[in-house]
Amino acid sequence: MRNALPPQHTREQLYEVLDEYLAALVARDHTRVRWAPFVRNTENNVELMIGDGLWGTIAGLGSYDLRFADVTTGQVGYFGVVDETHEHCAFSLRLGVVNGAIAEVETLVVRQLDAGLKFEPQVFEHKPVLNEMLPPEQQLPRERLISIADGYFDTLQLNDGQLFTRFHPDCKRVENGVQTNSNPDFITPVAALSCEQQFLLGNFRYDDRLRGRRYPLVDVERGLVLAGVFIDHSGRLGDYELTDGTKATAPIRRPHTFYMLELFKIKNQMLEQIEANFITVPYHMPSPWDKP
Repeated sequence: MRNALPPQHTREQLYEVLDEYLAALVARDHTRVRWAPFVRNTENNVELMIGDGLWGTIAGLGSYDLRFADVTTGQVGYFGVVDETHEHCAFSLRLGVVNGAIAEVETLVVRQLDAGLKFEPQVFEHKPVLNEMLPPEQQLPRERLISIADGYFDTLQLNDGQLFTRFHPDCKRVENGVQTNSNPDFITPVAALSCEQQFLLGNFRYDDRLRGRRYPLVDVERGLVLAGVFIDHSGRLGDYELTDGTKATAPIRRPHTFYMLELFKIKNQMLEQIEANFITVPYHMPSPWDKP
């Protein structure tokens, strides 16, 4: 089902704006971008002046190029890799476009040196399922797509084994460049399980709040939803039992928050592929995007 609202831009026009932005970023020259009269610009959940942050440190872009667009609302998104002085970083970007000019920039750079995170080995590779265009009869209304994605966060919040969304049997989740399900080689045992099995067992009960949920970009033609969200951990939960009686211990025992941009591929009413980048931010940090 196609969205009935007239589009602000074509997909090609939005991708052109994205390409111009990325070229200017690599050149470290923000004056090459066509900016709207008012621009809201954030990097890692903090408002910055245009030209600050990554604009002054980027050394190049990697070859990974996952792009998607919301032609109705004028949003374009991108998952890739940026090189800085000492690090190869997972990178997410969302641009809001008005009349061909950029009015919103939301950037997430996963600087593992800063955060103490160690996701390895990182693999940034093309995933055909994320680029697949759905035939019109398989396209869902944007409200339904958002509902399915939101059900994922309901399932993750205080995860007790109850599912509020559906998972494709071959569902894959990649976080910060590493597959974290159906991957026995990752450092946590839970990563060996399928997406659905992880949640049916209640592995993530220590995720207390899935807060500040935003869905700024819905690519109806490809069944993609981009979400911005925080995961809050109060740190109070210690030992607990999975739904099969297995003993477990919460890995985060302090007040702690992740800020995340997460992309969902939805097909046949199921989550088929998930791509996420996230970083640690101060506990219960608000979002600049919540401002009116």
